[in-house]
Amino acid sequence: MKRAELTVDVRMINSSGIGSYLKNILPIIVDNFSTTLLGNRNELQSFEWAKNCEIIQFNSKIYSLGEQLKYRRIIPKTDLLWCPHFNIPLLPVKTNKIATTIHDVNHLALSKDTSFVKNRYAKMLYDNAVIKSQKIITVSNFSKSELLKYTEVDASKMAVIHCGVNSSFFKKATINPIELPKRYILFVGNVKPHKNLITLLKAYNELQNDLKQKYDLVVMGKREGFISSDRKALEYIETNNLSDKIFFTGYVDDNLVPLVYKNATLFVFPSYYEGFGLPLLEAMVSGVPVISSNAASLQEVGGDSVVYFNPDNTNELKEKMKFFLEGDSIRNQYIEKGFNRIQLFSWEKAAKLHVEIFKKLLSTTTK
Repeated sequence: MKRAELTVDVRMINSSGIGSYLKNILPIIVDNFSTTLLGNRNELQSFEWAKNCEIIQFNSKIYSLGEQLKYRRIIPKTDLLWCPHFNIPLLPVKTNKIATTIHDVNHLALSKDTSFVKNRYAKMLYDNAVIKSQKIITVSNFSKSELLKYTEVDASKMAVIHCGVNSSFFKKATINPIELPKRYILFVGNVKPHKNLITLLKAYNELQNDLKQKYDLVVMGKREGFISSDRKALEYIETNNLSDKIFFTGYVDDNLVPLVYKNATLFVFPSYYEGFGLPLLEAMVSGVPVISSNAASLQEVGGDSVVYFNPDNTNELKEKMKFFLEGDSIRNQYIEKGFNRIQLFSWEKAAKLHVEIFKKLLSTTTK
């Protein structure tokens, strides 16, 4: 096999946040480089942009010992290896340079939520990434500050590139096969406790009865996942007899996600920790007003187009929900602000900045 110019680990292509990141910038990146992709061949062949790339089958589980043992055998001779997550090879591999995207450091900042062994392994991976990579890309100034706080990263090799809005949100859907309540407040997030669904549940439950009768709460995700990861949220739903008002969508296909947003009356994002916060942009482009936690990177993304609250203050969230649910003029004002705000975020711009970084790294690579 001839030497690859750029090799990319794309095993997370169908993950939520990192998957969106990869799907939106890879089409432009592979147009600029001779690219080898490491991942699931069947998954990748469904993408038009992947058809001109060399594909090496690589299915090892993320963070596993297996992935680390396989890296040395699976990674071809390459000028630049790009890892879109911090789990880069611990052992030497056949690459001249490494670029790594680190979206956040939640494994370190939220260490109390995981075991000692997982914390130590995550710390080792982060430290390995910031030492071995010639370039560290991150998605917000907040994440940059967190990396500087929790690791020994050299600030001079860091670049902040904001995310954009998925192209699927600009397409007009003609059908809606998902059964949804007539009017609803929307929550989007995985099942981890730091997403803070419990605060939203409490605030919703404390709304006056006429608002609860009018609006359901839709959780875009699988109910089953909360059993192990956020049992408190499920217990709260059951204890307060909210089962008939809380609607779990289950898995939603990428091209149907915009429909769930666009049909919402209000979007609430109560998360404690986000490296960026893509759902804020997704709600804005969908014409839905946004209430967000004031934590982490969220004010950096939302600016003045979002109403913020303390993620520990249930009553504050309840009052801000009423603020939107009872006032159309306020809703319209923030919808307009959201449309203006999203003009600042573009996947095309993000991809071009990646290309510039990679070309610069390659220009100083000895072949």
